[in-house]
Parts: sequence; structure tokens; C-alpha cells
Amino acid sequence: MNPDLSWVLNDVLQVRGARHAILVSADGLLLEHSSAIGRDDAETVAAAMSSMQSLSRAVAPFIGGGTTGRWRQTLLEYEDGWIFLIAAGSGAYLAAAASADVDMESMSFRMQQQVGALGKAMTSPPRQNAGSDI
Repeated sequence: MNPDLSWVLNDVLQVRGARHAILVSADGLLLEHSSAIGRDDAETVAAAMSSMQSLSRAVAPFIGGGTTGRWRQTLLEYEDGWIFLIAAGSGAYLAAAASADVDMESMSFRMQQQVGALGKAMTSPPRQNAGSDI
């Protein structure tokens, strides 16, 4: 059974100008989508976002500076808006679409907050007592 992860997307969509959000696995499978985008469209975008993060990682050394350039976020600008793509833990990505006038800093910050919360929610705490007094 997959956990309900809609709370991650709902919070991201609270930023003024946010339109859609999806959670994607590294292999391009749709994990969750906001209600304003249909499942078929969300699955298409999920596959594209997986490819986009792969391309972003591949060109990371282009930034130079003597490092390999660890990928953190990809921003795509279009005439009518933006797409934000960030890592959401091991093997997952959070993508969001927003209008052209979105506060980019607020959007990016909110997404980072939700990724942090998602990581905590998806991590099981270590067991304190395994039933043994050893």
C-alpha cells in the first residue's frame, strides 16, 4: 500500500501562482499528483521530469569551479510560467509548475521545506526494543 503523499503537494500549491505539483520516482513513475492535473498528463510529465533531472545531472560539471557540480534544482522558464524540479530524497523528485509572476524564492523555499518534511515522514525511526533484554 502506498502512503498518501498528497499533503506534500497541497502545501506547495499554497504559494501564490503555483499551478500543479507531482512527485516522481527516479525511474519516471508517478508517485502522486495534484488534483488540478489529470493522471494521464501527470504520468507524461513524470517521465519527462525524470529525464530532465538526468540531463541536469549529466551537465553539472559544466558549471566548472573545480567540482563536479552536485545537482540541486532545475528551473525551466516558459512564456507563461516556470517549472521547478528538486530532489525529494533518495530516488524521488518533486516538480511544480507555476505562473510567470510566481515569487520564485517563496516557491523554491516551500518546495525545500516539503522535501525535508517528506524525508522525515518516509524514514522509520530505529526500534528501541527488539524484544530482547540482551
